[in-house]
Amino acid sequence: MSIETLKTRLPDYAKDLKLNLGSLATEPALSTQQRAGVFVASALASRNAEVTRAIVAEFAPQLSAEALAAAKAAAAIMGMNNVYYRFTHMVGGDYPNMPARLRMSVMARPGVEKADFELWSLAVSAVNGCGMCMESHEKVVRNAGLTQEQVQAAVRIAAVVHAVAATLDGEAALETAQSA
Repeated sequence: MSIETLKTRLPDYAKDLKLNLGSLATEPALSTQQRAGVFVASALASRNAEVTRAIVAEFAPQLSAEALAAAKAAAAIMGMNNVYYRFTHMVGGDYPNMPARLRMSVMARPGVEKADFELWSLAVSAVNGCGMCMESHEKVVRNAGLTQEQVQAAVRIAAVVHAVAATLDGEAALETAQSA
């Protein structure tokens, strides 16, 4: 399973996704570790088993064991934080001022450069649609020296990975409906 496998699985109407997936796999604005981690974390956030298997097969070899664990941790912790902080932001009231009382220790010691972990967290937050988290992580990575182009590249990867997952989920649903 690989990026090429995913591209062949996409229907003709998703040609733009095929092209974007191919070009982003070698996105030059990001380091190899940054790019591979964004792909892995975004795939996990996409919740599509086929996409996750293909992307992990393609990009895990480009990451150290610690970096792979950190990319997975970014997807996991943001899966929790994006729901919680999106709620506090949208509902308002006293909720934003209340302590979250959720363990988030991996964010302090992710096992990789803090900027890379934050970039992966930003990508997952984009997939999950948490504006408060996106703003927070974007500020951290920019303060760490990453450029707008690097941030944009990470979010472009997240967007394409998510769209590939959604397209394959939709096609699977259509196949199930047609065979019923």
